[in-house]
Amino acid sequence: MNTFAGKGGASEPGAARGKDAAREPGAAREKGGASEPGAVRGKDTSNEPGAARDTGEGSVRMDAQRRAAYRERFDRYKDELRWLYMELYDNSSMYAELCDRMEEFYGGRRDGLKDMDLHRESCPDWYRSNELLGMMLYIDNFAGNMKGVEARLDYFEKSNVNYIHLMPFLDTPEGRSDGGYAVSDFRKVKEELGSMEDLESLTAACHKRGINVCMDFVMNHTSEEHEWAKRARQGEGEYMSRYFFFADPRIPAQYEKTVPQVFPTTAPGNFTWLEEAGHYVMTTFYPYQWDLNYRNPRVFNEMMYNFLYLANRGIDIIRIDAVPYIWKELNTSCRNLPQVHTIVRLMRIISQIVCPGILLLGEVVMEPEKVVPYFGTLEKPECHMLYNVTTMATTWHTVATRDVSLLRRQLDIVNSLPKDYVFLNYLRCHDDIGWGLDYGVLRGQGMEERPHKQYLNDYFQGYAGGSNSRGELYNADPVTGDARFCGTTASMCGVEKAALEGDAAGMERALRMDVMLHAYMFMQSGIPVLYSGDEIGQTNDYTYKENPAKAADSRYVHRGAMNWRLAENIKDPATVEGRLFGSLNELERIRKREKAFVSNADAWTFDTGEGSVLGMGRYFEGEKIIGLFNFSERDVKVRLQEEGGRYVDLISGKEAEPAEVSLPPYGFRYLKTCV
Repeated sequence: MNTFAGKGGASEPGAARGKDAAREPGAAREKGGASEPGAVRGKDTSNEPGAARDTGEGSVRMDAQRRAAYRERFDRYKDELRWLYMELYDNSSMYAELCDRMEEFYGGRRDGLKDMDLHRESCPDWYRSNELLGMMLYIDNFAGNMKGVEARLDYFEKSNVNYIHLMPFLDTPEGRSDGGYAVSDFRKVKEELGSMEDLESLTAACHKRGINVCMDFVMNHTSEEHEWAKRARQGEGEYMSRYFFFADPRIPAQYEKTVPQVFPTTAPGNFTWLEEAGHYVMTTFYPYQWDLNYRNPRVFNEMMYNFLYLANRGIDIIRIDAVPYIWKELNTSCRNLPQVHTIVRLMRIISQIVCPGILLLGEVVMEPEKVVPYFGTLEKPECHMLYNVTTMATTWHTVATRDVSLLRRQLDIVNSLPKDYVFLNYLRCHDDIGWGLDYGVLRGQGMEERPHKQYLNDYFQGYAGGSNSRGELYNADPVTGDARFCGTTASMCGVEKAALEGDAAGMERALRMDVMLHAYMFMQSGIPVLYSGDEIGQTNDYTYKENPAKAADSRYVHRGAMNWRLAENIKDPATVEGRLFGSLNELERIRKREKAFVSNADAWTFDTGEGSVLGMGRYFEGEKIIGLFNFSERDVKVRLQEEGGRYVDLISGKEAEPAEVSLPPYGFRYLKTCV
């Protein structure tokens, strides 16, 4: 079969009723493109005035170059693509359809995006530089809708942000959406947030400013209101086969013996009984989120078409939500099964062929030994980037214990991995903090798991350990004593408490901690990501309790609307907002200026001789930077183990002797070797 000439499509009724890019009016009419290797440095000019005027010989030549690049990519990967697909599904006709549709989606990809693909292929390490700084945000909380976000692009530039993660914005049912993660239509934006046309306008505007756009792709499940689910509920066998339906209760009971529960208190069990359908359906997360059956090749194909459709809207980074869960097998944990890696590798190959400029970001909220395999191998990579989840949790453990030993161990594990592995580093995000720490090590230090988790939750609620933190528990389980924690970075550092009490000294301490934690995060290898509002010290928002649709979910305490009135203070260093914004701005400039901050630099930790002070080092092409971070409320002095070395303090610009370095409470130093 000639996979470059045939035109295929979904063969099932309703299986692909949404429109795809290849069939949209004018989908392939725009000309022009980025002139640099990545959106960080270049821009997509396909929407600029005059961009579509070159219809002569140069345009034909460029189009031939793009087509040749596609054919070369397909030929490069076709053997592995076919082998992996047939290993999973053994279905030649579905494989042929997939190949045909891939070509269609390539044909519908905007010329500017195709050119960006070519440039990024020529500079495959573009995202590993020290230039990327991310910010994650809810569209409605940040600016009302997509047009509002587009109108606020100047703010990202002021914040040095060139990578924005738009939290879930696809269509979901009101009140049964799990924060946007129960998608009812993968090709429709929530009406209150805008439209697909608004999304394309936003991504094009971002590309012109060198800003990359990330979105969530929820592929483990759909909403119960998705068209497939509606037809499955009505008893249509084709659509029932796209989920896990069982009339015999013994099969769900067998699954329950080996499959852990994600939310044992708020959504116990992994199945939901559908009275009108007379069947159980698998619902790993919530009853209204139905798990997709990836053993069915129709599911895989259709979800890949949705994936490519969204990539063609100008998305640069696609975050694969809940990726470890997507393959289910009876008598297993239904987590991290080998077939999951096959699917992710297939996604990587498909994107490398059709839209190689995009990145795959895997959401794997597990311990390091289960996270790292999602990078794949250097020869057969899977995700481009993963979240540094355990380091984040260990960071807050360190805040509560004032002991850096576990954090050093965690950072050493990450630093020992191949330098091609890129982590996203963060202090806070949209989700809760789960205390997934290395309890084997902590037990050796006299800290048992249950009482230590209790201490951490008490500390961050402000009940123990001399804490100034404020926040709330999420999914507290009275049987196991387990719970997760919610709160903004500023509130966890004490900004909220100090402001309410009018405590100037407390505010000084809180701001020092906040800045120190960001400085430490920027020192880690990978890409730092801010949570919207953290750059101005936004505190917890307890008004969610007044909204019946949100009141039961304490995660909304740190999902408050952006306070633009406070953001007006960013130029005033006498305000909390101005102090934080200015301090982070300085750190961001240093990180982008100093080449030792690139992701593939040598990185290490070292013993400072002071249990509360973390020592970190970075080295790249003859330049070395040492970072010192005081996780205590005490003045401390540390001695660097350097013979005759001299440093310049990157904050003050003054030279510093390594003999003895003083750090105030929650202070830090960036010290660069003098040449």
